[in-house]
Amino acid sequence: MESFSRSWGALREAVAGLSDRDFGQPSGCAGWLVRDLVCHLVIDAQDVLITLVTPADGQATADAASYWEVADRPPSGEDPLDALTVRLAAAYGDPGLLRFHLDDVGSAAGRAAQLADPALRVRTQDKVLTVADYLTAYVLEWTLHHLDLIARLPGAPPPPPEGPARSRALLEQIAGFAFPASFTDRDALLVGTGRRAPTPAERAELGDLASRLPLFLG
Repeated sequence: MESFSRSWGALREAVAGLSDRDFGQPSGCAGWLVRDLVCHLVIDAQDVLITLVTPADGQATADAASYWEVADRPPSGEDPLDALTVRLAAAYGDPGLLRFHLDDVGSAAGRAAQLADPALRVRTQDKVLTVADYLTAYVLEWTLHHLDLIARLPGAPPPPPEGPARSRALLEQIAGFAFPASFTDRDALLVGTGRRAPTPAERAELGDLASRLPLFLG
């Protein structure tokens, strides 16, 4: 719960510190500008709010790792929601409006997470999981998108160290293997999810595991 709050708070602070010009820069998400990514974060925050008020009966059917679906190819940009995100981001016009909307909805999502019962079971994407597992899954989401946000903005603040460390552990659980100890948490996340290709040295360190990467999470 605390990791969720810190990761989400740091990401929102990073967005708040962007200049208007930064919103037009490429992000670490292929095909998306920073403004598109921030618009996606608004939609994510709405999803968090909806899920936290959607209690479910019965036993959990997923945990923080199995919440994630692993695809065999990267997003093509043809998904209707992805296409809508780009159009919606452009419709904001003034980056200040997009910044304000994220702060408004994002603050509400953060408060809802702090007030939620960790043991409560909620439903999302046809899965039932505890609030604790759901928010743990979102630590990975926030951390990856924080790295996406600052990919070409060297002056922007990075995610707090706890986020990449916890996200790496969850990604290793999803992958079913551990990354070499020589990989930093950030490099494990970027290489592991296909945000950059491994260097020759990293590929040698990975050995046979290189053929099982990247993991396209959705």
